[in-house]
Amino acid sequence: MSVQNPKAMATLILDGQEYSLPVITGTTGDRVIDISSLRQLTGGVTTFDPAFANTAACRSAVSWIDGEKGVLTYRGLPIETLARERVSFVETAWLLIFGHLPTEAERDDFRTRLTEYSALHRSMNLHFNAFPPNGHPMAIMSSMINAMSTYDRPRITDEESFTDAAAKLMSKVRTIAAASYKASIGEPAIYPRYDLKYVENFMHMMFSLPYRDYEPDPVAARALNLFFVLHADHGQNCSTSTVRMVGSSGANLFTSCSAGVCALWGDRHGGANVNAVRALQRIRDSGLTPRQYLAKAKDSGEKISGFGHRVYRNWDPRARIFRSVVGPLLDTMHKPDPLLDIAMELEEAVLSDDYFVERRLYPNVDFYSGIVLRALGIPLNMFTVMFAIGRMAGWIAHWKEVFEDPTTRISRPRELYEGPASTPWIPREER
Repeated sequence: MSVQNPKAMATLILDGQEYSLPVITGTTGDRVIDISSLRQLTGGVTTFDPAFANTAACRSAVSWIDGEKGVLTYRGLPIETLARERVSFVETAWLLIFGHLPTEAERDDFRTRLTEYSALHRSMNLHFNAFPPNGHPMAIMSSMINAMSTYDRPRITDEESFTDAAAKLMSKVRTIAAASYKASIGEPAIYPRYDLKYVENFMHMMFSLPYRDYEPDPVAARALNLFFVLHADHGQNCSTSTVRMVGSSGANLFTSCSAGVCALWGDRHGGANVNAVRALQRIRDSGLTPRQYLAKAKDSGEKISGFGHRVYRNWDPRARIFRSVVGPLLDTMHKPDPLLDIAMELEEAVLSDDYFVERRLYPNVDFYSGIVLRALGIPLNMFTVMFAIGRMAGWIAHWKEVFEDPTTRISRPRELYEGPASTPWIPREER
């Protein structure tokens, strides 16, 4: 819980007038200046902070990032611990949403709900036929999640109804994702199986055919589980902030998370791992060595995808984890990938280059996650969809915080208006 120290105050001097603003300290020592009363105190003055890079827009207890040290925790648990202990994605989702690791009874109950709710309403399946064959799976996913509200609007009145709604969304989103992929390649959707766990069931729906069932490889299933766990939450990023903002209006859980899918779609956010893979492919196709490509990119000012992060000024801890598993994964699955060799050589070149070292541009999660997805047989246009399935857990957790906070007000940022102060009216006949 954050603490407001009455002795810790910040002083703002504006037009010779002093204003005292309280300083709030978070549980990890982060300090923020509370400007919630600034406009009232100063008679209309607000702050200017493009992209909210210096603004804490909410209080949250879901996850915490220390970008300087390269730390990420879920409800206080280091991401490395969750990876090392092979915590399942279902347990991770429960941790994020409800604030603690589930008991055996809670885990089994949640798993049962996820299984029971995995099928889509029969009429929803008809929607897939309305999308063009080459429609992007992210567009289909967002539309279908929003459509869920028309079939089963989540009426959340207590913990039980919320748990049910969360399970429905988490369960159906993987069914929607797999069906979106099948629609994009002209294959029929595959029904979920009652005997498979969360990750394995998704892989079954992705890769099975009506005449041949896909049997998930345990090694592949563990790798995909890890992918979901590492992407489950990441503070107030663009898509999570979008979910919170939409939720602040009173929009239901499904609709709010549908908006999160749209925000995640962009190349600067969830699509970054696609760009990282394409960069490795360009190096392979160019005939240049990674070091030669790096030198050429520096001369031209080209950005090297997969390095640097808006928050981290150190190694992205998720990248370290992926880096340690991607090689053994490819070896175990007997799927050598030439892009991994290129990635390792490029990483070595970047980390020994003064330009990148001085700017503290380290590999981020997207640099290696794409290679993991390639090994699992996930096509490039589904990479961001995989991200969305994992991040759904965090979105639900943040929506819950907004929904349960009695102080929630509809999000309404201010602006610095730079248009004309006054425009004379010109009658239509004189224009």
